[in-house]
Amino acid sequence: MHQKVLILDFGSQYTQLIARRIREMGVYSEIWPCHIPFEKIKTFHPQAIILSGGPASVLKKGAPKVDKKIWQMGIPLLGICYGMQLMAHTLGGKVVPSKFREYGLAKIKIFNPHSPLLSFIPENNGVWMSHGDSIHEIPPGFSIMAKTENGIIAGMGCFQKQIYALQFHPEVLHTQNGTQILKNFVFEIAHITPDWTMSSFIKEKLKEIKYNILKNKVILGLSGGVDSSVAAVLIHQAIKDQLKCIFIDNGVLREGEARQVKKTFQDHYKISLTCIDASKEFLKALKGIVDPEEKRKIIGKVFIRVFEREAKKIKGVSFLGQGTLYPDVIESVSFKGPSAVIKSHHNVGGLPKKMGLKLLEPFRELFKDEVRKIGRELGLPEEMIGRHPFPGPGLAIRIIGEITRERLRILRQADTIVTSEIKKSGFYPKLWQAFAVLLPVKSVGVMGDERTYENVCALRMVESTDGMTADWAELPKSVLGRISNRIINEVKGINRVVYDVSSKPPATIEWE
Repeated sequence: MHQKVLILDFGSQYTQLIARRIREMGVYSEIWPCHIPFEKIKTFHPQAIILSGGPASVLKKGAPKVDKKIWQMGIPLLGICYGMQLMAHTLGGKVVPSKFREYGLAKIKIFNPHSPLLSFIPENNGVWMSHGDSIHEIPPGFSIMAKTENGIIAGMGCFQKQIYALQFHPEVLHTQNGTQILKNFVFEIAHITPDWTMSSFIKEKLKEIKYNILKNKVILGLSGGVDSSVAAVLIHQAIKDQLKCIFIDNGVLREGEARQVKKTFQDHYKISLTCIDASKEFLKALKGIVDPEEKRKIIGKVFIRVFEREAKKIKGVSFLGQGTLYPDVIESVSFKGPSAVIKSHHNVGGLPKKMGLKLLEPFRELFKDEVRKIGRELGLPEEMIGRHPFPGPGLAIRIIGEITRERLRILRQADTIVTSEIKKSGFYPKLWQAFAVLLPVKSVGVMGDERTYENVCALRMVESTDGMTADWAELPKSVLGRISNRIINEVKGINRVVYDVSSKPPATIEWE
């Protein structure tokens, strides 16, 4: 059994980052809502617990709390931001509204360099703050480890009980030496052995799949994206021909997508694959639709209808395979409450229950980068593993306005040029996403000696580590120039190319 860190979520936007940082150290971690019953916490058998940040104030009525029994568990505890304030408030300290509300970068001065949590950290260290309340008095038995330039307590600890707290966020990249602080907690304080690897995960998961599936069949909707592709290869390795994959061409895929999926999975991996061209059915349902959320719902609804129709042709199926990832699971059980729409376009919604199927989700515990590592361990081609994320509704949400076959042709050609040139330039693996968007705007241009009135294409290229935040990529003028020239010269229907220089937030990565 792996040694584990439990993260209790108080609603911070950074909670997933804590789990990712811990896992990057080779240690398994899970996120649970802060109000989880103590009895369930005990069944998890954590070697350490981290209390996340959150937007609430411990001074307000109804502020989120944890079961007080966790303070007596005798295992190392780390409170971050709200977690620190809750710790102080609960254990006899005093929390007050701060005179200096600190958001963003700040400097801290370390007063106790002998603290195991702040070992190997410079005396003056830059950190990322986000708080309105602060600690006025630390609880009995605690010592101050660090303060900000404004005199606000930035770190405290009860060394004897191995309970520590930080006012800043060590999990974000903006905090200097933040990873070292988390390593100090996990390895020097909790003495956890790093035994969480993707090769060990694969071995365990293959055994688990064989044990649960027995002689039953599994159907899986293969999209050609990273998650479903790696899931298909892993499940196939466990149960061979008991896996039946269905690929549905919804008419809004990238150029050559159907051909590539068939070549990779049917020809190379010899996976049982049924390819369905349902593009007419999807495009008919999308005719005249311009609202992006309506597009998503229609694509999800038609997908379920087509998938159910094809799945019924396969006899003896008991399981539905899905490439569900951990962020989706966290979202649905988060302290903040279930998300109103969790990628409804590629989730099959109530299909498992409707068809009487059990779910098989081998990646429920994994982040995207971990799934990529598994794909590499399983020998999937880098071209597939390193692919940029592609939205479930496909090009339907990269065409702003109505979807038509002509507009799809224009965008596919433009998008193919973008991908080709970004790969040639060597920037593809450095970018999170790079794609074209077809706008519902026409502009005047001159091509040859003729005046034109054609479509405008926007280029969107961003850098990110996890898609939660993103910055627009400052690509060389020569690369952007080549892409623009090729699109205007080669794609009939476009006479102007613009570049999106918005970051997320406040913009999103996709336009719709």
